[in-house]
Amino acid sequence: MYYSIRHLTKFLYKTAVSESIMEIRMHPRSDANQRCLTFHLSVSPRCRVFSFRDHLSNHVHHFDIPGQHGQLVIVAEALVEMQPHIEIPKSLPPASWEEADRLVQQGDFWEMMLPSEFTTPTPALEALADHLDLRRRDDPLSVLHRLNEQLYHYFDYKPRSTKADSPIDLALTTRGGVCQDFTHIMTSLVRSRLNIPCRYVSGYLHHGSQFHDRSESAATHAWVEVFLPELGWVGFDPTNNLVAGDRHIRTAIGRDYSDVPPTHGIFRGRTKSELSVAVRVTPTEGIPAMDRELPVPDDWVILVEKAQALPDQPPPLTRQQQHAQQQ
Repeated sequence: MYYSIRHLTKFLYKTAVSESIMEIRMHPRSDANQRCLTFHLSVSPRCRVFSFRDHLSNHVHHFDIPGQHGQLVIVAEALVEMQPHIEIPKSLPPASWEEADRLVQQGDFWEMMLPSEFTTPTPALEALADHLDLRRRDDPLSVLHRLNEQLYHYFDYKPRSTKADSPIDLALTTRGGVCQDFTHIMTSLVRSRLNIPCRYVSGYLHHGSQFHDRSESAATHAWVEVFLPELGWVGFDPTNNLVAGDRHIRTAIGRDYSDVPPTHGIFRGRTKSELSVAVRVTPTEGIPAMDRELPVPDDWVILVEKAQALPDQPPPLTRQQQHAQQQ
């Protein structure tokens, strides 16, 4: 299966800004069952775009626009080939807990086992873990299947109920949120209670009426991957009670959302900004022709957010609003 992805991000400033500095993480990864065949990034105003790989092999593009401009438009296009995923069993042998501990001792997993900015345990999280009776029992895989389903039923899916930088306690208190919140909560639970490596995955999820996804209103998505004996990294999607499969397109991996935002930067100027995002993921059996024209019908705009620069901060260098929260 092939997926054609088109991702448009537009920052509109009320008055012109004098500089924008931005990092982009929209280039799909090529590993495991996934291969990115083509990727094209367009930026307006025109500028020179540089790229590098971070320590987790995520593609990072970055640029600086030093001249005055009233808007910033970023268009990312990718063609990704997805191979069939292996079927994940319901359980592993009972001795898998000991094997998981042995693999952790021998490997370099510490970064995905420690608390991070958005996955630090809180009293509310500990209360949830007790409520779910989350502990080491049976085998790691059956516990994770159960946790994935428990979180799906415990939390309501509520778009716009939290923000990109919301702490996990907000979703825990309201028992609602979006995929970013559910992913942070599951990551923290797996690391703190089960003591096995767990990482945050940023990417896209292809939706269709036949799948009945809760998150079908948004193509950008987040889920977790847990390292298990015999299987390696296995993806779990607590938002939709799924094991990650052929529809989950991986863009970046990290400790939590702060490591992998699709856009992150700053601008120089005292003004208000408005962020619009449009994403489309199109499946095809064959390799499609990738044209460079990107029509943006009204129904593409899935989020509009407004941000205001702080007027009392000299010099006027303001954090550019991150990409819309992963829904």
